[in-house]
Amino acid sequence: MVSANQTASVTEFVLLGFSAYPNLEKTFFVLILLMYVAILLGNGVLILVTVSNSHLHTPMYFFLGNLSFLDICYTTSSVPLILDSFLTPRKTICFSACTVQMFLSFAMGATECVLLSLMAFDRYVAICNPLRYPVVMSKAAYVPMAAGSWVAGSTASMVQTSLAMRLPFCGDNIINHFTCEILAVLKLTCADISVNVISMGVTNVIFLGVPVLFISFSYVFIIATILRIPSAEGRKKAFSTCSAHLTVVIVFYGTILFMYGKPKSKAPLGEDKEDLADKLISLFYGVVTPMLNPIIYSLRNKDVKAAVRNLVFQKRFAF
Repeated sequence: MVSANQTASVTEFVLLGFSAYPNLEKTFFVLILLMYVAILLGNGVLILVTVSNSHLHTPMYFFLGNLSFLDICYTTSSVPLILDSFLTPRKTICFSACTVQMFLSFAMGATECVLLSLMAFDRYVAICNPLRYPVVMSKAAYVPMAAGSWVAGSTASMVQTSLAMRLPFCGDNIINHFTCEILAVLKLTCADISVNVISMGVTNVIFLGVPVLFISFSYVFIIATILRIPSAEGRKKAFSTCSAHLTVVIVFYGTILFMYGKPKSKAPLGEDKEDLADKLISLFYGVVTPMLNPIIYSLRNKDVKAAVRNLVFQKRFAF
């Protein structure tokens, strides 16, 4: 009863965001707004071409369409809140909205980890076992794979969010972040969070460690297979089919592993210069990475570029 009453007494949270750096807020508002528009346009175009172009109805582009839709969902769950915080003097969010935002952002992040590993498996089968590719990566296989990534990410997020929000909050409702990031919320509780720490550690191993190892081993075999191709043109063609995915993986996991893997400072708020750096790293992961994904796939994939050109020319011809 005490825990329930304490939790119920918290009706809203205050998001500090960049309030300690008011001179940066207008600049960041413009930058984030422009990047958000680019995310919606870039990923929207990728979804459109993968759905409308019959040549792209393959497992790789099906996963890519899911990745683009996921990036739109992920940024939409946080960017409007960030933009609003730059314009509103009182930067608050109600308890229920904070819970929903935390669930969506965690679910999208976990889902993307699994989805990127599935895309690596797709490239592994295509390059290392091309004769078995139509059987292994049939529609009956890759559609449940993609659905499973969404289910796994949502389930993990539900567990982490419910564990966090059942904790009592003892008056301090100031979140030192610009969204309801789960680690920032956990700092506000006055209860023992050992269960949360253990659960978060297990989740990180499953959704960060395992996919990274899986992707790494996949690319070891992929690179070994490519190097055995006798012709230089053949090696170049084979590597081009997975270079975009490898670039996205490096950007995505490089950022998230650095953000969550580095030691967290325990210094009081305002005394640690890493405070701003942590927020900028999180912002890069949450906004810049989803903006880069469609750019990377558009620039490094001939099929996507051709599909986009055909789509543009068809629109022009229609007008």
